[in-house]
Amino acid sequence: MKTILITLIAMVLLASCKTQNLMVTSKKDTHYQHQVLDSEFLYCAEYEYRIGKDDKISMSMWGHDDMSVGSLFGIYNSNEVYGKWVMVDASGRITLPKLGDFHIQGMTVTEAKDSLRRLYSKWIVNPVIEVKVLNKEITILGELKTPGKYLVEKDMNSLLDIIARAGDFESYADKRSVKIIRQSAIGVKMINVDLTKADNYFNRNLLLHPGDLVIVPSKKSKDFEKRISAIIPIASSTTAAAILATTFL
Repeated sequence: MKTILITLIAMVLLASCKTQNLMVTSKKDTHYQHQVLDSEFLYCAEYEYRIGKDDKISMSMWGHDDMSVGSLFGIYNSNEVYGKWVMVDASGRITLPKLGDFHIQGMTVTEAKDSLRRLYSKWIVNPVIEVKVLNKEITILGELKTPGKYLVEKDMNSLLDIIARAGDFESYADKRSVKIIRQSAIGVKMINVDLTKADNYFNRNLLLHPGDLVIVPSKKSKDFEKRISAIIPIASSTTAAAILATTFL
């Protein structure tokens, strides 16, 4: 019986050879504990999200719903002509009531509000204006209970908060090698974060920006135990592992 079991296990383990991907911890990840934090991921108190193409923008002006787009102040919370938001087009512009085309790409929300106040002051005394980016989101994938895209209000959001919003880790999550991928002005950056080190709180609780992608890979044992379970359907993964260990003793 032991000979048959060993033969079956060897066949399953040798039969499936899969391409490495970000959802599974690779051998290269064993060096993450020696990684120096990339400057792109260092905390910056002055960081503000910069508006980009395809962002959805609302602009509210106190007491002037007719000049607002998706007004936060108006009783109907929208403008019949312009709708509840406008999208930044390929040229980086949005079209606003009375003002017409306004180049907003590359601006922070603060910069956009200041610029619009100056422009609208031609017609309105001391205009009160609010600008919002409605599609700021962080994507988190992998071994979590509810992975997906999550809308965020803030420009800086803690890694642990986003993981909590995703329902926390599944049992096979490799917490030693959580990956954060960020698109910057100079290209795509990636960092591995070890969430098991109690003495490294800053790196474990990095601040995420809108647009970041977080990936929680699987432990290698997940695939192994699934294969064992397929061989011994009536046994649990833990039991299968125990049988295998006993077999090789």
